[in-house]
Amino acid sequence: MTAGSPNEPAPNDETRTADDLGDARFVSCVHGALTSDPQCGGCTKLDVPYGAQRAAKRARVLDAFARYSELARVTIGETVGAAPIEGYRTRAKLVVGRKGAIGLYARAGDHVTVDLPHCRVLAPVVARAVAALRSLIAQGALRAEADGGALTAVDVREVLGADAASEPRAMVTLVLRDGKQPSSDAMGILADRLVSLEPSIASVASSVVRPGSPQLLGSALRVHLGEASLPDRIGTGRTYQLAAHGSFVQAHRGQAEKLHAAVHAALFDALGELEGRRIVDLYAGSGALGLALADEGARVLCVEAYPAAVDHALEAARAQHLEALHGVAGDAAVVAADLAADGTRVDAVVVNPPRRGCAPEVRFALAALAPSVIAYVSCDPETLARDLAHLARLGYATEHAQPYDMIPLTDEVETLALLHRAPLPAPRILYEDDTLLAVEKAGHEPTTPQGEYASSLLARVRRLPGAKSAVPIHRLDAGTSGVCLFARRPEDVTPWQMALGAAEAEKRYVALVRGVIRSKGSISRALPDDGVIREARTRYRRTAVLAGHALIEARPDEGRTHQVRRHLATLGHAVIGDARYGHAPSNRHFSEKYGLDRTFLHCASISLVHPETQQVFVLEAPLAADLEAVLARLRREA
Repeated sequence: MTAGSPNEPAPNDETRTADDLGDARFVSCVHGALTSDPQCGGCTKLDVPYGAQRAAKRARVLDAFARYSELARVTIGETVGAAPIEGYRTRAKLVVGRKGAIGLYARAGDHVTVDLPHCRVLAPVVARAVAALRSLIAQGALRAEADGGALTAVDVREVLGADAASEPRAMVTLVLRDGKQPSSDAMGILADRLVSLEPSIASVASSVVRPGSPQLLGSALRVHLGEASLPDRIGTGRTYQLAAHGSFVQAHRGQAEKLHAAVHAALFDALGELEGRRIVDLYAGSGALGLALADEGARVLCVEAYPAAVDHALEAARAQHLEALHGVAGDAAVVAADLAADGTRVDAVVVNPPRRGCAPEVRFALAALAPSVIAYVSCDPETLARDLAHLARLGYATEHAQPYDMIPLTDEVETLALLHRAPLPAPRILYEDDTLLAVEKAGHEPTTPQGEYASSLLARVRRLPGAKSAVPIHRLDAGTSGVCLFARRPEDVTPWQMALGAAEAEKRYVALVRGVIRSKGSISRALPDDGVIREARTRYRRTAVLAGHALIEARPDEGRTHQVRRHLATLGHAVIGDARYGHAPSNRHFSEKYGLDRTFLHCASISLVHPETQQVFVLEAPLAADLEAVLARLRREA
């Protein structure tokens, strides 16, 4: 294969199926070849046969699910392949570098912009729009910030229009550095020149980004030519949504159509029919799926954090006479919790969250809404597995998950999981005898019933044989995982509590703390406990340093309330993810980048003297799967 010109990307063979591409290789890309310097960081699997790419994506889902006992029986389908795998990308967010380079950062990670005039994956209309921008820069009409101008990035999106006869067009957003942006009149002239170079460009806008911002796209959107939103279709369906500058869209239109069809079929199978069914679409974006479901007669509530996206969904619904679609702008957790609190019951919920997955509050609200089926669409297998395991403990089991190759030639994989109501799973038993049950506690689960939680570990323990009268011997915080002890009967509690409080007893915690703490030490500081100031000491030992933070083992000599968390916070090395005593920016970083959605604290072992045999024994729980997944990502980065 040969690379196309900037204005004519390599042609796509639309007649080839994904199976036809099993042995196809794409090593000829001039930007991603091993000999290129610098090397594009986009398509990381150019030299891998397509069949092997699909297998690797399925393996990634399998690996993520394998960590969780709650997901042991989930079947994982073969990855649904894409065709074409070139010229497919309907949206491109590209950085602009020196001498007008438009592309992606180099794979070496040094923020060098690789110019991509022959990119093989961009949809033709997107590639032509980018080529027109490159020409405008070459003519001196627009300058990159790196060359003293204002342009830092560009976002180009393909739109298909309201009907099948429409030709693809492009929406272009120019991202300008705050304080350097041209006047509105100058931007209008630039937009006219851009369209004269590429007539398929239907709308040109600009947004402003502040210096030092980590976001590629800015704010203060201004439209300089065309409309602020345009009709766009996922595929051959009857409905369309309104695409706006900077709004989310799936990268591969054909794969998105397959995924939407699968969600529709799953809801139909679960509900029998969609007419009159109440469906909540969380993280709905501009409502592409919700509009299609409303067209089938469903009563759809689209929930999206961005008000403009909700407005576009409602506007598209009115234009298509879909009165059954409604929308609300707000945080998914808040809106879903309010619906549950009002006693709202729904037939189905569709969730399509960002990479960090559903917040714990969303998962609790999903269970409270009691739908017959949940369709969960995810772009991250690790956070998907974490959420599905938690939902299993809330009464929703997953039977099947289906991977989709939404972004060919990369490691990324989209997955659709279907959940139905099921009995609560029993906790894993670490040790048991006639009087004691040691079980593995997960995060986001209180030891005993609490009003804001739908269930508790105690409720699950009492489902075990011979444990219907079980009583906790001690308690772990809802956000802490690990070894938790229960007496089978109330009369068995006192001997075990005495053994746990004896001098020989020891608890060992694993924690990830902010920054690099000393290799070992102890913290002696009195803490208020039940209204009384009491002495407390916590010993710790650093076991690893990962991405500038430390993994430690902590051994509290006492069991004061939140002792480990409070002591570590006083050193300036708060436990990552600790919302009460921790560092909020670090917590946000770990949530967004590593999928951590709770305190990284795990009771790894308890050693004590058995009250009957007088033998010392140790009860251990392996690191919780969600925390192990976070460490795996940190290690990959290191």
